[in-house]
Amino acid sequence: MNELNFGAFNSLYDFFEAFPTEASCIAFLESKRWANGVVSPYDPTSKVYHRGDGNYRCKNTGKNFNVRVGTIFEGTKLPLRKWFMAIYLICNHKKSISATQLAKDISVTLKTSWFLLHKIRRTFHSIHLEKLDGKVELDETFVGGKNKNRHANKKVKNSQGRSFKDKVPVLGMLQRSGNVICKVVNDTSVKSLTPPILKSIARTATLFTDEWCGYDLVRKLYTTKMVDHGKGLYVVGDAYTNSIEGFWGNFCKRVVNAIYNWVSKKYMQRYFDEFCFRYNTRKVNNHDRFETAVINSFIRVTQKDIIAA
Repeated sequence: MNELNFGAFNSLYDFFEAFPTEASCIAFLESKRWANGVVSPYDPTSKVYHRGDGNYRCKNTGKNFNVRVGTIFEGTKLPLRKWFMAIYLICNHKKSISATQLAKDISVTLKTSWFLLHKIRRTFHSIHLEKLDGKVELDETFVGGKNKNRHANKKVKNSQGRSFKDKVPVLGMLQRSGNVICKVVNDTSVKSLTPPILKSIARTATLFTDEWCGYDLVRKLYTTKMVDHGKGLYVVGDAYTNSIEGFWGNFCKRVVNAIYNWVSKKYMQRYFDEFCFRYNTRKVNNHDRFETAVINSFIRVTQKDIIAA
């Protein structure tokens, strides 16, 4: 299948010009998924026949399919044009978009909008990043309601500092001038912090941490520089964690407070996957960010998958 030229679109107006019809969306999706020819999702070795109704037939299995099969778009009656609009909006809103706002923008129910957003966020999780390397800053944050805003009978005792009794702990790993990876963790102990660090960061990296004891094991496994916040030190030469701390403030807490107000612990990882995707594509234009998200939509995600988290 030949690559089609849809032109660059870096504004909402350009986007509508590029995708005026459902057929244009199908053509775009096919050009990205099957650039080298249509492949059966049921048997990649099979010959494929093009049917007159726009669908395809897998010779080996006898099954019919279209470009939606095996993607997040499968099993929904929603037009691809609305799917594309949702992807474009979630990718290019600097502070994300709520389910309520998206429902209004693309004329769907709130329930449909909620599932749409969570399916799209699952594609962000599917993006396989190379391990972080070079200079990597580590820090944790805690996301949840403010104790001072709760009624007296609902306040959580001893919730100061690195306590997560009333909040969700999240580990952040940020490569300077590079990508960021965030993982929701059970707590901030050595046992919880070490596995995601080993999985996400190359052993050749230099780690920058504060004095927290949860990093004790990785300090033995990596070259590490520490800045002791407890002693009032925040920058010692190139030892600092200002970049990841800035990420928490600019990309996460502010968005949660401004857009979502409250996020369920069950789905917290998906929101951080979204924040990371937006940060990691900060240097590309709207068109390329949208295209990256569409290419990563080629995974099957059901409503059961979403609810199960």
